[in-house]
Amino acid sequence: MNFNVFVETIVQQLQKRMGEVYEIRVTEVTKNNDIRLTGIIMLKRSDRISPTIYLEEPYRRFRGGAGIEAIVDDIVMLYEAQVRDVDLDMQFFCEYECVKDRIFHKLINYEKNRKLLEDVPHFRWCDLAIVFYYLMKEKTLGNATILIHENHSKMWGQSASDLYRTAQHNMKRRMPDLMVPMEKLVGELTGIQIEDMPETDLYVLTNKEKFYGASAMLYSDQMRVLADRLQSDLLILPSSVHEVLLLPDDTGKDYAFYRKMVAEVNETQVEPEEILSGSLYRYERKKAEIKEIYV
Repeated sequence: MNFNVFVETIVQQLQKRMGEVYEIRVTEVTKNNDIRLTGIIMLKRSDRISPTIYLEEPYRRFRGGAGIEAIVDDIVMLYEAQVRDVDLDMQFFCEYECVKDRIFHKLINYEKNRKLLEDVPHFRWCDLAIVFYYLMKEKTLGNATILIHENHSKMWGQSASDLYRTAQHNMKRRMPDLMVPMEKLVGELTGIQIEDMPETDLYVLTNKEKFYGASAMLYSDQMRVLADRLQSDLLILPSSVHEVLLLPDDTGKDYAFYRKMVAEVNETQVEPEEILSGSLYRYERKKAEIKEIYV
């Protein structure tokens, strides 16, 4: 059974399971870096919105031997978990005063998202783009976000510059920058204190939530403090949309080596949707500016 037939089968089975009060829709969603996913929406006739449940992972499970009935059971359970205790009335989203405290920004790759950016308020920044999102309040949805499109900004009467000022304020207040030595982060992630690991001048920059933390470059004061302490400019390596790596930019750095390293990490360690860039950047200590390094 190919993917298209699988999708049709899942829709048919869900329609039988959920009954006439639900409409089962198939939708294609373009995610970051032009990654396109197929999802289903189970929309109750009385509701205006519903969570999107993507079918690529269920299809992989099907190819691995899982039965259609078991997959449908899991989709229904996931849907019920996501809508339980969640207010799906999005009327509040029409009022800027109701949403402005939860508007944030993130960095995405400019070239990989050209089509998306045609309909999204943004600013070009090096080879990246600054875009804006609304972070949902409901904890049951995790870090669910709504990307802000042109129709949203027009509805609110807010320009891209207005959104940037709001997002910068919210980032500094709710998602302050976080910089930790690499060895400390490894210890936190593994739960193992690596006492024998030598201290390095490699640091991770993200935000307190470690969510779209690469955009901390736009407001971090800790970069300036680190550069002053090291008496050096900083070389910035993009790790993902969630963090970047910092190290002293000593004279004679082999930029080609670091660019190759970033490319290998992007190819083997980072989910395609979370790749930020293959470029290198430099924080210039005297000017307190970040610029792209051309190799």
